[in-house]
Amino acid sequence: MKALINLVFFVFISTISFGQLDIDDSFTVELGLPNAFTNKGNKDIMQGLVCVAPQYQYATKFGLAFGVGLHYTYFNINEFRVSQKVFGGIHTGAGYIKISHEKFWTDLIGTDIGVKVGYLESYATSDLLRAKEIRFVKTQALLIEPTIAFVLASDVNASYRFTISYPFYGYSFSPEMIGIDSNIGYTKAEIAKSNSFLTVGFGYTFYFNGKKSSVSNDD
Repeated sequence: MKALINLVFFVFISTISFGQLDIDDSFTVELGLPNAFTNKGNKDIMQGLVCVAPQYQYATKFGLAFGVGLHYTYFNINEFRVSQKVFGGIHTGAGYIKISHEKFWTDLIGTDIGVKVGYLESYATSDLLRAKEIRFVKTQALLIEPTIAFVLASDVNASYRFTISYPFYGYSFSPEMIGIDSNIGYTKAEIAKSNSFLTVGFGYTFYFNGKKSSVSNDD
């Protein structure tokens, strides 16, 4: 939480001190691979397959940017990490708002540093749950996702980005969510921690009005 506060503080300071980007709006699609941390049960049993995040973003001339978007992840059950056979996974969908600092340091290279805050719903499904006549286990929680993107422009209307984010899901994972009847050896402390993930991926951005360089030209 301290790191998150420091990140938000940095975003606002950066906006005041360094913002040079002209007003512009854009649409971005990010695709990444999530890797679980913190909650040991989630880290051992579940394996991240995909994270997709489409979003619309509006940047002011000071570099302060506001966005809205969707967040989706899918974690598959690693049946080789549990003693009983179980197949399935956890789908998570969320809507979020984003505040960030977006700046092009040259005509080609930029950064987008910020945080996403939203509301999520997770749906766990498995053959063990269906055997108990349970279609899915639904969980609702808060999403907080610090994120940084390194941007490379391809022309005035498009850029590609390398993204790193660390989403926090406001709930903890336990084996019971996927239909297992016990904690299979995990302590309460190990599975009480909230889910968090390191997500690394790539994205594509389309600028509706054309990217404006932050470097002024006198000619």
